[in-house]
Amino acid sequence: MRGRLLRRAVGALALCAASALPTLPATAHATGHPSAVGATAVARAPAADDRPSVRLSDKEAGKGGTITVTGSGWRPKALLTLLICGQNMIGGTNACANGDGRAVTTDSRGAFRRSLPVAEPPKPCPCVVHVATVTGATADADAAFTVAGHPVAPLPKERPGGRLTALAPPRLTGSSGLLNWFGAPPRRTLTVTVGNLGPTAARNPVFQVGTSHGVFAPEWEEQQWRGTVPAGRKAEITLPVELAAGAHGDYLVSLKYGGKILAEQPWGVGRPWGVTLFWVLLCLVVPMAVFRIGMAVVERVRPARAAPVRPRAAAHGDGKSLIRRGTRYGRKNRRKDERTTAATGEPDGSAALPWFTPDTAPSTTTSTERPTSKGSA
Repeated sequence: MRGRLLRRAVGALALCAASALPTLPATAHATGHPSAVGATAVARAPAADDRPSVRLSDKEAGKGGTITVTGSGWRPKALLTLLICGQNMIGGTNACANGDGRAVTTDSRGAFRRSLPVAEPPKPCPCVVHVATVTGATADADAAFTVAGHPVAPLPKERPGGRLTALAPPRLTGSSGLLNWFGAPPRRTLTVTVGNLGPTAARNPVFQVGTSHGVFAPEWEEQQWRGTVPAGRKAEITLPVELAAGAHGDYLVSLKYGGKILAEQPWGVGRPWGVTLFWVLLCLVVPMAVFRIGMAVVERVRPARAAPVRPRAAAHGDGKSLIRRGTRYGRKNRRKDERTTAATGEPDGSAALPWFTPDTAPSTTTSTERPTSKGSA
């Protein structure tokens, strides 16, 4: 039994090979170059397989229904998102029913199959089923779809500046200097890689750069980037960002183009401690300077006063000082008297004071015996 089945399989393969052989010469004869035809067939097959494609089980369904989405040509083991979008997804994912989207992972051959619930997108139709990669190299594909009962409106006119979108997270480059420590306006450079998804080139596009602090709304400023982003190409743009003088804290830098925010980047700005130090020194130095100026004015305006006459004892010190000075004065006078006596032979009268008469001179008797009365024995 097994041998019979094997012979039938080999016969079927041989029949298929025989039926395919006659077609090759005919095709080669038509083109005139058989080798070129074989190379073209081999070269186009991988291109068709590598290009992501999406197919839908139904082209139209109403809200609440379900369609089956199949795809091929994607990267193996890639994570994809499936969304129903309005206006052919011109406005990006803002035009898609994000809450009803689905995710799927491709198999080893880059194919997938996933059911998707039908939901009404926030924008009117024409609608598409948008499939895009989440991680890795960017790839996407769209399939036309009609949501039954959903409004239909003409597509908005394509802007002449192209349709730009951010392809990578933005970066803030630059650093603070000494002047920023004393309150100078902080400055940075915003660098973003954008791609042009529109059919026309974007020449000298005008962006809006906004900075917000805390819960406050951003303050937008228009800045024109000098350059051209061709259709289907990407470019790296750099725009200056500046805050107010003395700004500090957590800020958020936003980039907007065509009314759509392309990227946001947080920015932490340090406190200008130099300003704080300046005010502390100012609060200490100014009062001291005012006090010294006031004292100088008072000294200049106040009338001069006579020096107080101090008592001699207070001027020359205490009692011991007076005794020492008197002793020195006495010694000086004795030496003067001795010099005068040696010169004239007579003592100076001033040195003999006080004067005493012989009968009034005090007695030199130092006896302590009491005299006896008359008549006593």
